[in-house]
Amino acid sequence: MFVLAELKDTVRISPDQFNLKLLEAVRDEINRKLANKVLLNVGLCIALKDVVSLKDSFILPGDGASHTEVVFRYIVFRPPVGNVLTGKIRSCSHEGVHVTLGFFDDILIPPTALQHPSRFDETERAWVWEYPLDDGGKHDLFMDIGEPIKFRVSREIFEESSPIGPPKNETLQPGTSAQGCTSAAQQTNEARTPYKIIAAINESGLGVLSWWDQQQQAEETNNEEEAEENNVDYDNDENGEGAYEE
Repeated sequence: MFVLAELKDTVRISPDQFNLKLLEAVRDEINRKLANKVLLNVGLCIALKDVVSLKDSFILPGDGASHTEVVFRYIVFRPPVGNVLTGKIRSCSHEGVHVTLGFFDDILIPPTALQHPSRFDETERAWVWEYPLDDGGKHDLFMDIGEPIKFRVSREIFEESSPIGPPKNETLQPGTSAQGCTSAAQQTNEARTPYKIIAAINESGLGVLSWWDQQQQAEETNNEEEAEENNVDYDNDENGEGAYEE
């Protein structure tokens, strides 16, 4: 789920960092600029792996800082489509099941990609898999917050987010402050997630881990009981007991 991306950038080193070695200053600046940031169509940047090359530094007129073109490799979180990951349920809503990996929260399992049939329980605020039983009944399996869940990456969505600027063609209404307009603009921009993963659990073996642990334990218990019955029959035959002759 982690890949190495080779990137190129012109790194600016301010005069107060001139006491550092160039490579050290470049590494610090790259990490400060990219760590925990999303690059469009690249992924979530985690940490700098290494610097591939440094070109000559130059100083622009009117700027006391040095500028260096750098080629480097960065560790990026971007799981390929089809990859199976394990996370924890962060929350549930009508939109689907929201999953977190701890360092990345923007994972959504939509209702159409849940085990079928599933329903949203308004009281518990959780999705429920209505597991069909052999007798025609059903057993409710809840997707509770904090439960480990295994899912498959079905697609990824990158969305370009721009810096917040002043509202365009917007006039203040009576009783409305400029601060209120800025807050509304910030909320609109924050709603746009730069990188989102759409996942699915509508396959055997996927979903809340405890579901399959319980099933495996039940199968193991049945196998042990069958083995014990077979051993009892075998012992009886060896001792001459349990056999009937006319």
